[in-house]
Amino acid sequence: MDQTVAASGAPGSLADPGAPGSGPDIVSGSRARLTLPSALRWLRLVLGIVPFGVYVTLGLLIPMIAVAIGAFKNPNGGFTLSNIRTATSGIYLHGFEQSIILSVVTSILPAIFGLLIAYAIFTAKRGNLLRQVTVTASGVFANFGGVPLAFLFIASLGSTGLITHWLANMGIDIYANGFSLYSLTGVIVVYFYFQMPLMVLVILPALEGLRPSWREAAENMGARTWDYWRFVGGPVLFPSFLGCVLLLFGSALSAYATAEALTNGTIPLTSIQIGSFLNGNVIAGQENVGKALGLGMVVIIAVAMIFYVALQRRAAKWLR
Repeated sequence: MDQTVAASGAPGSLADPGAPGSGPDIVSGSRARLTLPSALRWLRLVLGIVPFGVYVTLGLLIPMIAVAIGAFKNPNGGFTLSNIRTATSGIYLHGFEQSIILSVVTSILPAIFGLLIAYAIFTAKRGNLLRQVTVTASGVFANFGGVPLAFLFIASLGSTGLITHWLANMGIDIYANGFSLYSLTGVIVVYFYFQMPLMVLVILPALEGLRPSWREAAENMGARTWDYWRFVGGPVLFPSFLGCVLLLFGSALSAYATAEALTNGTIPLTSIQIGSFLNGNVIAGQENVGKALGLGMVVIIAVAMIFYVALQRRAAKWLR
């Protein structure tokens, strides 16, 4: 009996057409209405993303796709793997090895020294003026490269450079001991000039993100300096540090003008070899080997990115 009454639309039940929240009103009320303010907000969000999307498409995706397609084309336009085989053998393989060694050394060591310099600035008392001066100088040094930087080091550390002459007067002959500015070691020294300031610029905001209250709370619980950096500051700073190392790695891997001006292409770096292809120094039938070299550099950066994401996920567990 009760079930029959409820099904027939008892007053106050959901089946009652006059009950609040029943009937057509609940259906129409549940539908989101597209109003003019919401449409304008959505359009504003889309317009904010469109410039970045266009920039990424034109500056990254389309060139990368063109390089990837061209790496597998022969001079007649057909498919071939000879470009990949050539780019991964002989002098080109040696160029990849030299480039990776150069990038690893000039990313890890400048990252460590740059972190120490940035931490010294971060902990300095009355460091506002020091920070402004250091950040300004780092911005200048980090963007100083190419032929002017090569000339600067040739005039100072070249075989007849000023600093070389001073050291020789003190009885230290760096060239007699095996150093040469025009070798891979010399290029590493030159890269330190702009890699360390770049590290200071990119890691300083991460250091400023460390809250003083975290340090105070750790000290109140009896933690020493090592304990704080081991369990609090280090895990928080580690993902940012990895990102900075990856940035330095990519900067060193893609740098071209400084090494080319300094060594005149005598060091087999991949970026210099690609530049030779762009300048027209191409053997007949190997027109697309330069694109294969470019594809190889894209793969190296992709592997570094995957490695960074994996480490960042592992480091993120420490923050939970």
